[in-house]
Amino acid sequence: MSSPRAAWLVAGVDEAGRGPLAGPVLAAAVILDPQRPVVGLADSKTLAPARREVLAGQIRAYALAWAVGSASVEEIDRLNILQASLLAMSRAVAALEPAPVEALVDGNQVPRLQCAARAIVRGDVTEPAISAASILAKVARDAEMCALDRVFPGYDFARHKGYPTPQHLAALERYGVSPAHRRSFGPVRRLLGQQNART
Repeated sequence: MSSPRAAWLVAGVDEAGRGPLAGPVLAAAVILDPQRPVVGLADSKTLAPARREVLAGQIRAYALAWAVGSASVEEIDRLNILQASLLAMSRAVAALEPAPVEALVDGNQVPRLQCAARAIVRGDVTEPAISAASILAKVARDAEMCALDRVFPGYDFARHKGYPTPQHLAALERYGVSPAHRRSFGPVRRLLGQQNART
């Protein structure tokens, strides 16, 4: 017979960073503690950065378990962004202790997991555990892009987080493709093709 505690072990899972031209894709998995709720959870995209940071700290402090997983730029280029996102999710869930009995995954596909899983479209809006995961994933990825900004300062990764803004595209044209860029993504692939054509 399962214990009442086992019923709590449901993880929310979400990713951050599918759309950018640079940096890894990150995912988070969170098992919330019903005895220690985090107030104000929402889709990370609707929250101001400062509010996300506050909530991320509360999630890490109050959750029964949380973990972040990632898939590298090389894995994104080799697998494609969808499969790399699912890989990051599976790594996040695998790192949870205690392990969940079920995972609620934002979107319409689920990664390979050692537990039951359900995909929930717009789950980051409707499921608090997925909202919590979306916040942790976004905060972790933003921090990763700020770190890459220090390694590759010309691209202004700290500002646009790798998304294809006009400023980012202009920096790509000016400085070329860095090791942090996803070579399988259209704008980067086209620039590499132009460079190869000139050599």
